[in-house]
Amino acid sequence: MEKEERFKKAEFAAMIGVVGNIALAVLKWVCGIVGNSRALIADAAHSASDVAGSLAVWIGLKAAKRPPDEDHPYGHGKAESIAAIIVAVLLVLVGIEIGISSVKAFFHSIEPPKAIAIYAVIFSILVKEAMFRYKYRLGKKLKSDALIANAYEHRSDVYSSIAALVGIGAAMLGGKLGIDWLIYGDPVAGLLVSLLVLKIAWNIGRESIHNTLDHVLHEEDTESFKEKIFSVPEVKKINSLYAREHGHYVIIDLKIAVDPLITVEEGHQVGKKVKQKLLELENVQDAFIHINPAGPNIEEE
Repeated sequence: MEKEERFKKAEFAAMIGVVGNIALAVLKWVCGIVGNSRALIADAAHSASDVAGSLAVWIGLKAAKRPPDEDHPYGHGKAESIAAIIVAVLLVLVGIEIGISSVKAFFHSIEPPKAIAIYAVIFSILVKEAMFRYKYRLGKKLKSDALIANAYEHRSDVYSSIAALVGIGAAMLGGKLGIDWLIYGDPVAGLLVSLLVLKIAWNIGRESIHNTLDHVLHEEDTESFKEKIFSVPEVKKINSLYAREHGHYVIIDLKIAVDPLITVEEGHQVGKKVKQKLLELENVQDAFIHINPAGPNIEEE
């Protein structure tokens, strides 16, 4: 897939998230107020945070597609991982705020929510699950950390909406049957939503930080690189291979051993052949190759 096409698809998906989250946040907030549901209002706050998250992803994708320059010779791919970290931080803040609001409700008498809250939360679950599936599949296809993180934001909204649905249903049932303690199912659901949001924020943040700190691919993930390298017959040995993840692409630092009796120019040509082979792989952005002389008594540099 061409890089320009990749970014167009990713940016379009991010903007769908922005528009969809704005619509859902407004819908749930209005229905939460009208329907007297703290759980639904908390869920609306979650959707509102998704708006900021989708915008962060969109900005990150815009930055990531910029070509390498003098200050950033390895490109701007890590902008996607940074955007994912921003999403995680936003989720933490929202989760804490939802939790505080829900706990406060236990110290006041409350009225059960109305039926409109149920309809709004069911609609939200259906829309959010569809958005998750679309963005997750596209994120995997495009190898975009930011898009996958944004997809899990939608999945976290599904979980939070399910919790809200259970809480709202319990509170409405308690109101009809005159069971006072069941009415507090609504703020209990709000508290569960906050815990779910915090857990997902932790998972997203941990993975994104890991990728940002110059994470290299594990041995089993570099087999396709080795096949390309050894397809050049002049390569006698791979002394070291580090494939560093930069968002959706990889930068390779490679040391190979060649016949010690060939000329410097011939060694240079071997390096060029290896680089060309590696760049045939879709996820390889660049490769830096050091040539060593092969031999049992020659120290590798």
